[in-house]
Amino acid sequence: MRFVVRPGPALQGTVRVSGAKNSVLKLMAATLLAEGEHVLRNVPAIADVETMCDLLAAMGLEVTRGPHELMIRRPPDITPEAPYELVERMRASVVVLGPLLAATGRARVPMPGGDDFGSRPVDDHLGGLAQLGASFELHHGVIDGRADQLLGSRALLEVPSHTATDTLLMAAVRAKGVTIIENAAREPEVADLAAFLTRMGARIVGAGTSTIEVEGVEELIPVEHEVIPDRVEAATFLAAVGLAGGELTLEAARPDHMDMLMLKLGEMGVRTSPTGGGIWASAPDRMRSTDVSTLPYPGIATDYKPLLVAMLSVADGVGIVTENLYGANRFRYVNELVRMGADVRIQGHHAVIRGVERLSGAPVRAPDLRAGAALVLAGLVAEGETVVSDAAHVERGYDDLAGKLSALGADIELIR
Repeated sequence: MRFVVRPGPALQGTVRVSGAKNSVLKLMAATLLAEGEHVLRNVPAIADVETMCDLLAAMGLEVTRGPHELMIRRPPDITPEAPYELVERMRASVVVLGPLLAATGRARVPMPGGDDFGSRPVDDHLGGLAQLGASFELHHGVIDGRADQLLGSRALLEVPSHTATDTLLMAAVRAKGVTIIENAAREPEVADLAAFLTRMGARIVGAGTSTIEVEGVEELIPVEHEVIPDRVEAATFLAAVGLAGGELTLEAARPDHMDMLMLKLGEMGVRTSPTGGGIWASAPDRMRSTDVSTLPYPGIATDYKPLLVAMLSVADGVGIVTENLYGANRFRYVNELVRMGADVRIQGHHAVIRGVERLSGAPVRAPDLRAGAALVLAGLVAEGETVVSDAAHVERGYDDLAGKLSALGADIELIR
């Protein structure tokens, strides 16, 4: 599977932002906590959702797919074991640990797979759950967890990990007593999960802040919920108009979820404005360079970084991008941009980017989800044809990226 991209006119039109990948997968995992039928709406049609559907089905849940909707029925008895062949596809699958332990007292989950950009260990997940009374053994790459009764406790995260916070949240809602999660992640997706759990009957205070208090309850009920819009997909279309120029309206995008990104885009010359139900954006003929550092939310997300590097590669001036969260491994895609004529030098955790006037089309490979999307966008401003192979990475997290860009005037096709 590959994207074929050629330079085209400035982008024009309206695009609707899909439901958030980084929220819906956790919401799906949370359905393990309550018997009955849950309904999720605004669900993106992406490969990771399909994988999570298969994972839930393998544990005994019934999943019915509709157009951007899921109906998930959890029976009284489920199998608290996740098959390796599904978990290896997606790192986010580790979040079933918390709800499985809370619902059944057992969880067998292989070490997760996913994007190839270096190790992101699950120690913070296991350490947090251990503070609630769970115990773990690791046998042949499988995490075997037990918890006869989770007990409310103070759970301190070493770093404000998004998925670790989600995991603890889903465990703490069924723990006996009160749990205080300190140094919790503050992402909008954490607040979305908390809203879903609260509808189910959980008692949660402080979601979206660095301290979350959870009072455990004995029973939860199935509910209906609409997934929040995907801020990384919104950022992708903002980067697209920055690169290709033009004027776009992003329906359903949430500017309040992207304050720091909007500030950086403004420094680069991309104009944005909130609309009644989204974001309006326009870009100059050529952007200005700026410096960027990734930080936990509300800072610049590491998922935005490949998009910003692609933008800076054709901006006027020199920009320095610093990766503070996952290290130099998340610059692996830079060699692919260099193949397209970008002037980027890696110095430890820093990338020094000297903007060139135009890139050159070339065959490149998508090493992971967000880097793959950045390479597709780079093809919009590259002379000649750009072919981005390993497009399956991009399909994991984007609902019809090629179709949406094409509808805005881009010359792009996805060849399966």
